[in-house]
Amino acid sequence: MTSLFFSGRAALCGALALLACASVLAQPDSYPSKPITLVVAYPPGGSTDLTGRTLGAELSKKLGVPVIIENVGGAGGAIGAQKVANAAPDGYTLLAGASNEIAISRLVSGAVKYDLKDFTPIGLIAAQPMVLVASQKSGVKTVAQFISLVKQNPGKYSYGSSGVGTALHLAGEMLKDQGGLFMTHIPYRGVAPLANDLLGNNIDFGVFVLSSGLPHIRSGKVVALGTTEAKRSPMTAEIPALAETPKLKGMDINIWFALMGPARLPDPVVTKLRKALNESLQTADLRKKLEDSGSTVSPLNVDMPKFLSQETVKYKRIVDFAKIKE
Repeated sequence: MTSLFFSGRAALCGALALLACASVLAQPDSYPSKPITLVVAYPPGGSTDLTGRTLGAELSKKLGVPVIIENVGGAGGAIGAQKVANAAPDGYTLLAGASNEIAISRLVSGAVKYDLKDFTPIGLIAAQPMVLVASQKSGVKTVAQFISLVKQNPGKYSYGSSGVGTALHLAGEMLKDQGGLFMTHIPYRGVAPLANDLLGNNIDFGVFVLSSGLPHIRSGKVVALGTTEAKRSPMTAEIPALAETPKLKGMDINIWFALMGPARLPDPVVTKLRKALNESLQTADLRKKLEDSGSTVSPLNVDMPKFLSQETVKYKRIVDFAKIKE
């Protein structure tokens, strides 16, 4: 009986020792010790996917482990974002996300159950403006002509975006608010069908992410009227900013991309990820790839809580003005 007691006690001690060892191995000091999954909440090929893949390649070099891109599309990015919000807070599931799913979706859709508090913001990656374009059939070549035409014909003209509640939709509504314009929003199921209708002269105006619109602008198939940030994009200095027009001087909205983790990430893990992100953003290869796509690489060490709070206030104002709800 005594031998059985000591045998059981020894087994218990051994098990506890193994658990203690496993706990030590799982500590943030050993992070990362296995591949990291970087979720992109859209199908391959778009601006968020390009940003995520470009960053993932650099993070892999800096952290010394593979960074695997997982495309989880659907619901305007909300499905992929929810996956990261639900992930274990260990730093092995991260989000290369855009403003749509991080900050906008929850303001317009009751189906979105996550909030900013469900994420740990690691840092901004890059941003790019959107661009207002006109079809060839419209005959509009300048912002002044656009404003004059729409004001003289309230309700006659429409603009298209890639969907309800997207940053492109919000940019269009901000334009209406700033300019006192009455136009109808036509939501498309993505950029491709919007482009098809603009190129086919089935709709007069549309809003693109700059990287998506550039091929059509440079081919002469649509006319670029203006970009949506306060100043011209250094990537397209030939396209005026909408804010250069006095009636639209408050126009300042873009698409931004950020690296996010689930809430409650340990501080040492966050520190390592921020260091790797900052080092990645300074590499020539990453900067060239993102700048060639129309993005401006973000400055280092942005105050993310302050930034996200300011962006949310801006988006909520537009959502309330346009009464956007899904």
